[in-house]
Amino acid sequence: MPFCIGQLELCSHLFLSPLAGYTNLPFRLIIREIGGAGLCTTDLVNARSLLEKNRKALKLIESSPEDRPLAVQLFGSVPEEMRDAALFLESQGVVAVDINMGCPVRKVCKIGGGSSMMLEHEKATRLIEILVCAIKIPVTCKMRLGWDEKNITAPDLAQRLEGVGVACITVHGRTREQGFSGKVNLTGIRSVVQAVRHIPVVGNGDITTPQAAKRMFDETGCAAIGIGRGAFYNPWIFQHTLHYLTTNELLPEPTFEERLGIMSKHLNRMIEVFGEETGCRMFRKVATWYSKRFGPAAEFNRRIVLLHSRKEFDEIVENYTIWRQQILEKRPQFYSSDPSLLQDRNSKSREPPVATRETIPIPPGPNELW
Repeated sequence: MPFCIGQLELCSHLFLSPLAGYTNLPFRLIIREIGGAGLCTTDLVNARSLLEKNRKALKLIESSPEDRPLAVQLFGSVPEEMRDAALFLESQGVVAVDINMGCPVRKVCKIGGGSSMMLEHEKATRLIEILVCAIKIPVTCKMRLGWDEKNITAPDLAQRLEGVGVACITVHGRTREQGFSGKVNLTGIRSVVQAVRHIPVVGNGDITTPQAAKRMFDETGCAAIGIGRGAFYNPWIFQHTLHYLTTNELLPEPTFEERLGIMSKHLNRMIEVFGEETGCRMFRKVATWYSKRFGPAAEFNRRIVLLHSRKEFDEIVENYTIWRQQILEKRPQFYSSDPSLLQDRNSKSREPPVATRETIPIPPGPNELW
């Protein structure tokens, strides 16, 4: 399903949204290898840090020839800094610059970025106008519905931004006050779709299954969908959703062995990008999200949170696979024909079967950047 943002043509209308601490180069490459995503966007990056060539900021935008097409999400409130950062990104081969107007975290809002921009329409509009005039690649924006239920400002702001040349708007269907609690407001997203005339609106929030994606399209009229936490929870979601939207058929869930294979590739790329010590340490939190779909996983989780090396990972997987099989053989009545979809009944923190989850918790990490 080809999709266009301005003159930029993409292979599908399903996008990987920014997820602070997670949508780094290794994860984006995993998403691209599985397939189905038309555009991937980096973690949000501070424009000033980028101009100062801050090491962490440069790491956030690190890419490779296989990591295309790539958009970078910027946050900040000083027009000149945002303009110069956008020009730098354009020179690096980025295909679009996304401006964050939705981050609810106080650290971002207090400097005039994130959701605070939804309270200052003239300032936000002027900023976007400056960027549109400065760079040739599309300028897009991601916003929330508003600051709170009494200030649903997204429709009006979307109209203003369209007027100064923004190429696309992504709307997360919650207010700043909600954070990530409660359910996404599809009616609110639809109001933004109806407010603009020509530019596409991307719906975002609570996309955990192909069926949820179809509902987003059907009930909001949005032109594309952005998936963040749902993608980290299930990297196959883009491939499966694209197939479902095309055929109305659900693909079978990946097998336990397929999940292990992708997880192993993910670790390899973490080590390539961040080095073995740092890559393994960062992968501890990643691996426990993969394991949510392993079925019984207590033994795996107990050891993986102390991971130090690639060799140790192989040992953990080998021992865990044996342990898991023994558990399933001893208590088959607890599991369906597809145990990868079920939780470990010995786990103290039980969760419902992940394949049918409607909400996903915020993963631990640098939440000051959410």
